[in-house]
Amino acid sequence: MAPPVVAGIPSKDRVEPGSVNIPLGTYPATAKSTDIDAEKVALTIFSSINKYLSTKDTTGLASLFLDDISYWRDHLALSWSLRTIKTRSKIAEFLAGSKTPLLSVTLDKGSAFKSPHAGPIDAWGDVKGIQFFIKFETEVGNGRGVVNLAEEKEGVWKIFTVFTALQELKGHEERVGSRRPQGVVHGGNPDRKNWRETREAEREFKDSEPKVLIIGAGQGGLTVAARLKMLNVPALMVDANERVGDNWRKRYHQLVLHDPVWYDHMPYIKFPSHWPIFTPKDKLAEFFESYVKLLELNVWTKTTLTFSSWDEGKKQWTVSLSTQKPDGTTSTRTLHPKHIIQATGHSGKKNFPTIPGMESFAGDRLCHSSEFPGANPSSKGKRAVVVGCCNSGHDISQDFYEKGYDITMVQRSTTCVVSSESITDIGLKGLYDEDGPPVEDADVWLWSIPGELFKAQQAKLTKVQAEHDRATLDGLAKAGFALDKGPSDAGLMIKYYQRGGGYYIDVGASQLIIDGKIKVKQGQELSKILPHGIEFEDGTTLEADEIVFATGYQNMRTEARTIFGDEVADRVGDVWGLNQEGEFRTMWQRSGHPGLWFMGGNLALSRYMSRVLALQIKALEEGIAV
Repeated sequence: MAPPVVAGIPSKDRVEPGSVNIPLGTYPATAKSTDIDAEKVALTIFSSINKYLSTKDTTGLASLFLDDISYWRDHLALSWSLRTIKTRSKIAEFLAGSKTPLLSVTLDKGSAFKSPHAGPIDAWGDVKGIQFFIKFETEVGNGRGVVNLAEEKEGVWKIFTVFTALQELKGHEERVGSRRPQGVVHGGNPDRKNWRETREAEREFKDSEPKVLIIGAGQGGLTVAARLKMLNVPALMVDANERVGDNWRKRYHQLVLHDPVWYDHMPYIKFPSHWPIFTPKDKLAEFFESYVKLLELNVWTKTTLTFSSWDEGKKQWTVSLSTQKPDGTTSTRTLHPKHIIQATGHSGKKNFPTIPGMESFAGDRLCHSSEFPGANPSSKGKRAVVVGCCNSGHDISQDFYEKGYDITMVQRSTTCVVSSESITDIGLKGLYDEDGPPVEDADVWLWSIPGELFKAQQAKLTKVQAEHDRATLDGLAKAGFALDKGPSDAGLMIKYYQRGGGYYIDVGASQLIIDGKIKVKQGQELSKILPHGIEFEDGTTLEADEIVFATGYQNMRTEARTIFGDEVADRVGDVWGLNQEGEFRTMWQRSGHPGLWFMGGNLALSRYMSRVLALQIKALEEGIAV
């Protein structure tokens, strides 16, 4: 079956509106030399780099790069934004225009993973070069990165890629390790408070106001709040739920994270060594509550933002917060934060289509997946239809089957399917696994790959994973389930980055589809909802006692429009998806509206990008960035 085409674009290649379907990157020729002293070559390159830095010769520095296929990826170090610059001439322009130029670069050794070594620089062994980690200093901070060298001709090495990521601001380093707080003030002051009293005052902002208001206390809000805490920036999270973790706790009954624990660690407090590989939703919710307590983060639950206004002159917000108290009454507090971070999830409003006849449905339940608490065990034998076939659609269909329902999944386009084993045993193997490098090193390595090259690597990975999953994929196709391999056949991760959905990480539902235990209705749009079922555009019908729309969410910007109104939302750039350089749009960086930031994504994205966002806010507050 040919994949569906919408407006001339196959469904597999659809992207977030305005997002760029970036091309597959090109790698240089593999090194011809066989006896390579990687450290000697690296030190020679370093000597030239630091010579050109000392004389501020950006043209000379750029001359060390390959000409047309070289990249410099920068996260805040030289640009206060997320940038990827391609080709030698544009790299020279970028370096010349930097407001925070490099002062020096050194090797970051200490492990075989970080030290100079000859080997594959494309992750799959086709292109041999030299790779090593670096440390660097700028006028305002210090950071880490990765360099890849390619052999232009035998014995002549050039820089293929450089990655520079700011890690700390000079004079404003994180209060961890040797910089940890004292924890006590000794002396004879009769009015001094103990830890509990001080903590309560801090949490309630009794005599102060937060510099940053964070809307949402999921992984996005928690991680950026933790980063700001370590940078001594007062922040307050507010969440409409009753408890921290309810954003996971209240989701469907059988939900378990599809990403493994090694990929999901949070800043400062990693999951303990006994933690299961795949985290159940309620267990994650408990961890979130503990995280707040252990890191002393400030959060007000059962709290909503009822009013907001931006003062252009004072460069601050005025917000009203309404909190429901235990006795059922509400209290109101007006605050004036300099920054608001919308951490309501990387998605916005739920995609809940309006279909004729919905109001006449006479079955037991018709809802969006976000409102689905779980299949009812006492409803064995009833008929359920799930519209949508990504992670939530599969999980909910599997839940219905396990509770004894007659279950049909409606698949309107195509889905990228990858087994959980292909992700843990192939995709993340050696990087995020039990024997992998420290997660901070793994993050630096992963983000060092320019978007175009990452997409090319993912295309290779997708082929390997598809071969591993061949029996499952063939079985799905035979069962009438339409498959794709993502944009440019680059797989699941690129679909997530460019579209935010359209994939399923198989944790069991695929075999149920193959065996006919979960039936599939493929390729038809819904025409109307009947009192006891669904009618499709081709005139066919499905009977249903329950209908769940696992149809995803709209862009995060739509939620900003609901929270802040049209005037604010109209100034905000497009959220999610990739720009021409292969970097994310608007997320974790200046949004287009002053003082408004977007934070979201899975746990791994939140872990890494929370530092990116927190450093920008700290730099603005200290007058380092403008």
